[in-house]
Amino acid sequence: MNDLFDKTDYSLYSNSMSFMRQPYLRNPIGSDADLVVLGVPLDMATSGRPGARMGPDAIRRASVNLAWEGKKFPWDFNLFDRVKMIDAGDLVFDCGDAEDFTYRLEKATGEILKNGKTMFALGGDHFITLPILRAYAKHYGEMALVHFDAHTDTYANGSAYDHGTMFYHAPNEGLISPKHSVQIGIRTEYEQQNHGFNVINAMQANDLTADEIVAQVRATVGDKPVYVTFDIDCLDPAFAPGTGTPVCGGLNSDKVLKILRGFAGMNIVGMDVVEVSPPYDHSDMTALAGATVALELMYAWASNKTDKDA
Repeated sequence: MNDLFDKTDYSLYSNSMSFMRQPYLRNPIGSDADLVVLGVPLDMATSGRPGARMGPDAIRRASVNLAWEGKKFPWDFNLFDRVKMIDAGDLVFDCGDAEDFTYRLEKATGEILKNGKTMFALGGDHFITLPILRAYAKHYGEMALVHFDAHTDTYANGSAYDHGTMFYHAPNEGLISPKHSVQIGIRTEYEQQNHGFNVINAMQANDLTADEIVAQVRATVGDKPVYVTFDIDCLDPAFAPGTGTPVCGGLNSDKVLKILRGFAGMNIVGMDVVEVSPPYDHSDMTALAGATVALELMYAWASNKTDKDA
């Protein structure tokens, strides 16, 4: 009877409370983890349909579909042989207080980085990337941004707490270098003449091969530290309907995963997946897409590392 609560094998959907069933530890400071997953359940900066605050939980639950595989196809190593990951649960903040939220997320990110760890954020709406970048810039200096999205999020006419203005503020604060940054999948209006960022719009991305896109990204970011942010609406709504601002004509999941695999060996220092909105999802397909993108990014990041017992 002693094995009733200690059994380590499990059915697919039981006890699915952490990303990829990795250890859950509310306070990651002082742990020996390499990678910390932090949920950020915020959607008060949305301009359209709400619901992204439920994204972290949905992505975690969907990740159980990926946890059984061992090493993820087609990678030739098991992520968890190279990386110790913990899930620190969700950021706690005063609901409805944007200023408190922004302070707490920047502070939490900074503490994780100061302790020698990399953070992967599960959103939440896309505003969460701005306070994260503020913490990262204090640690790494000016970074390159690789940004997957249907929207540029460089709009100047929103508020200070808006999921469409982060990449207007970030360059002005010296957090990222637009000339070393790439936005992939854009298919909504923006000021093209004075934009500053390098853009591979959705029509171009759908016509180019994944290898051609990767080559452009690598040539643009150079040797700068790279932060990768993935808004799930980069994917066409056929592949990710559960998001607040869906736009037709996006990338398919196969193209996206091939691009992310091409980032192996890049100097990736931070990552997030945002804007999964479960109320608009069907059959958890958007949550599964978010979990798969997150895992693929983790593999690309870990490709620079060696197995723990090597």
